[in-house]
Amino acid sequence: MGKIEHTLKFLGGTETVTGSKYLIESAGTRILVDCGLFQGYKSLRERNREPFPVPPDTIDVVLLTHAHLDHSGYIPALVRDGFRGQIISTTGTAELCSILLPDSAHLLEEEAHHAARKGYSKHTPPTPLYTIQDVEQALSQFRTARFDEVLDIAPGVTATFLPAGHILGASQLHLEVAGTSLHFTGDMGRQHDPLMKPPRPFEGSKILIAESTYGNRSHPNIDPEKELGPALKPVLERGGVVVIPAFAVGRTQGLMLHIWRLMDQGLIPRVPIYVNSPMAASATRMYHKHQEEHTIPVEEFEAVYDVAHMVGTVEESKALNERHGPMIIIAASGMMTGGRVLHHLVAFGEDPNNAIVLSGYQAGGTRGAYLAAGDRTLRIFGRDVPIRAEVIQLQSMSGHADADEMVAWMKAAPQAPTMTYITHGEMDASDRMRWRVATELKWNVRAPHHGEEIDLTHPR
Repeated sequence: MGKIEHTLKFLGGTETVTGSKYLIESAGTRILVDCGLFQGYKSLRERNREPFPVPPDTIDVVLLTHAHLDHSGYIPALVRDGFRGQIISTTGTAELCSILLPDSAHLLEEEAHHAARKGYSKHTPPTPLYTIQDVEQALSQFRTARFDEVLDIAPGVTATFLPAGHILGASQLHLEVAGTSLHFTGDMGRQHDPLMKPPRPFEGSKILIAESTYGNRSHPNIDPEKELGPALKPVLERGGVVVIPAFAVGRTQGLMLHIWRLMDQGLIPRVPIYVNSPMAASATRMYHKHQEEHTIPVEEFEAVYDVAHMVGTVEESKALNERHGPMIIIAASGMMTGGRVLHHLVAFGEDPNNAIVLSGYQAGGTRGAYLAAGDRTLRIFGRDVPIRAEVIQLQSMSGHADADEMVAWMKAAPQAPTMTYITHGEMDASDRMRWRVATELKWNVRAPHHGEEIDLTHPR
């Protein structure tokens, strides 16, 4: 039997929502779609330290659907190990990566330094996965493309980025490889998102690779402000501190907007709002710049800036921990895997007068997932920190399409794909989405395994 010439290999984003990586090989060309970090469970995080499945210097190009670290965060390690090709994305994605990737390197270096100083790492000496120098080299390899621009990637291979909603610059990716069409959803936004415009409808492909973050559930039909207001009001009225772990890109901007509207309408007390993430401040400026991708009027952006205090320096961040409520602190990271929010959890988490508001998806194995599941002790900086603050999980703020929205998006296709692969979801979510596509749409569908390789000309 001859060697298969056109293949797709699943190197991440299978049986988990992190580490998205898809390797396409076609007639000697290697294309990597997304290059994300594994996050959450230790067994997943350890994959970040394993040698890449193919030599990075043999990869010709990386195509990036969007900037979130579970899709982009491994790029500097790939570059460190020899990748020198182009990294192609939309302008919004490239701009966001210019702040997300340096911040990731900074956190990795800071964690390694802190672990060495406190002696809680099993590695001697602790080393970061990559450094700021690796990030600088990676950023020099970015090239931007416009939405709907057909790019010639290699002989017989074209790529087109299509709007996905979700966050600034986020894309679906349509590829033509040796006469076979592949469509990657990337992370799909919502039809009625309060911040972003809706995703582009699905126009069909032979092979569909679809995310399933919320494949086993439907978002409640709740106005985010009607959920957020009652959550914040009693805490602020009793003088408490509200700590909101939030992704710096997308989620923080949405939270700022909703909190400002609630205060402007008198539905919650006017209290100081601190956005403790230089990255979030930079991302907010980028959203302000790219009005064409979202729905927030310029005047509301300016009003939000009037009430939210952007915290810049480490000294300002530390000073927040000495303040008393009522106040609201929005800080990264959204799943509490690192960043300034950890210091606020240590400072404010033990007081039952305060509240921790979980505003988004919490991947398995993260501190956020443990809190959402009812744990009231978190391991932070090598010690167990008791959490007595009220813990509130919001349901209405997701930037991901839910199961109903994903099925409706697929249903619009003019004809069924030959094969649909369900990825980027915890096992239960992916399997439930697979079942719905099979039973409701009657499509050929399955959830691939980590490391699985398929023949693009005969997908099964």
